[in-house]
Formats: sequence, structure tokens, C-alpha cells
Amino acid sequence: MARLQNKVALITGAASGIGLACAQRYASEGAVVIGTDIQDREDWCSLVGGDPENALYKLDVTDGAAQKAIADDLITRFGRIDILLTAAGVGAGGPINMLDEDAWDKVVDINLKGTFLSIKAVIDQMMAQRSGSIITIASVEGINGTEGGSAYNASKGGVVLLSKNVAIDYGRLGIRCNAICPGFIETPMLESVMDAMPEFRADIGKQVKLGRFGRPGEIASAALFLASEDSSYVTGHSLVVDGGYTAGHSHGIVEMLGLV
Repeated sequence: MARLQNKVALITGAASGIGLACAQRYASEGAVVIGTDIQDREDWCSLVGGDPENALYKLDVTDGAAQKAIADDLITRFGRIDILLTAAGVGAGGPINMLDEDAWDKVVDINLKGTFLSIKAVIDQMMAQRSGSIITIASVEGINGTEGGSAYNASKGGVVLLSKNVAIDYGRLGIRCNAICPGFIETPMLESVMDAMPEFRADIGKQVKLGRFGRPGEIASAALFLASEDSSYVTGHSLVVDGGYTAGHSHGIVEMLGLV
């Protein structure tokens, strides 16, 4: 069943990781997929199914004019934008006393302002067509704090509340907006973070109740649900997909009881 047949989807951060997995899943469900990313990827169209209408644009999500130009091009070509998924992001930060203003600005500008500009680029068209599904990629670190994560946590917490605000403001115009809050997902961004502090990988893994890090395709499955009519009465929600990481603390008791 092609749940996104005849839909037009715009995905930021689509060249790798969660964004690429979502592009592939949306294309497999019948959508025309337009991706954007700061990096080029010559094999992108073949990776998302080979449809010649699919395309990857090079884009800095902090450039509002460039975002609007791409959205306008989609409207000219297809007459509508049905789905926006904002996966562009960076993972960086540190305790405030160790974080300079430029580092703070980079994280907040890409993760939060970039999400705002992506939504702003498409919202007029969605209002005109009185329909649309906006899916933002936030993080479990936008719900619970994490050591040393000041800028990243703040930016993703902002994405969570921005998504709720969009749901409130535009719901009566047929526009839904939901956030996905991934846990620790095996992506290039996670690998770059873990490479810098490998001693923490095992400790973090112990707190994931399913006993492993997630896969990008598992986030794509959640993103498909939120893009499709299967979630027609879901808006303003923050969907945690984290293998149980935020369910509560583990202290070794299940091991003592022989439940592993």
C-alpha cells in the first residue's frame, strides 16, 4: 500500500542519517521527495528510488531566502507541498562555562532557527491548500537534560515547543505538526560524538532498555506514520522513539533478577 501516493515531501538534512532514511521511506510509499542538505551527494536520487522527479538541493538551512526559493520551486513544479520533515541538525555543545558564543549560535541557528525557517518557507502554501503535515526532528535531549548538552538541549527543547505552537496556530487550517524525539540512533552525527568520547558509549547503552542503539529506519517508520493519514488526528505531539532510554533509570536490578 502506497500511503503517500501523489504527495510532495520536502526533507531537510536529507543526504544522510535520519533524513536519508526518511527520504527513502517516503519515496517507497509513493511520494515525490525533494531533499536539501549542506553536503552534495551524487548518488542520492538512486538511493531514494531513482524517480527523476526526486532531487537533492544544496542548502544551508539558516538561509531563509534560499529555503523560500526551493519551496517556491516546488510549488511551481508540483502545485503543492504536502509534507515537510526537518532533519537538518548538528550535535555539539558543552557546559556553559566552556561554551563560547559562536558555538552556541551555530547549534541554535541550525537546529532551532533552521527549523523555524523551513516551516516559514512552506506554511503559506499549506495554508492556501488547507492541508499539510509538518514533522520536526527534535531529540530526547529536548525533553530531558543531558550532561554537557546546554546548547543542543536548548535548541531541541525549542524545536519541541515550536512544533506545539505550530500545531496550535494552524490546526484549524488543516495543518498538523508533530515532533519526533529520537534517542541514540546510529547515524554519522552520533558516530562523530561517540568517537570523541568512546568511554560513554557503553554507559549510555546500558540505559537503553532494548539493549541497543536505534537505526535510522526506525525513525523513518515513525515519520511515515506522522506524514500519512494513519495519524490524521495526531497533532502537537512529541513522539519519543528511544528504545526506552527515557522510560526511567536502570540500576542493575533486572540483571540481579536474571531478566537479561
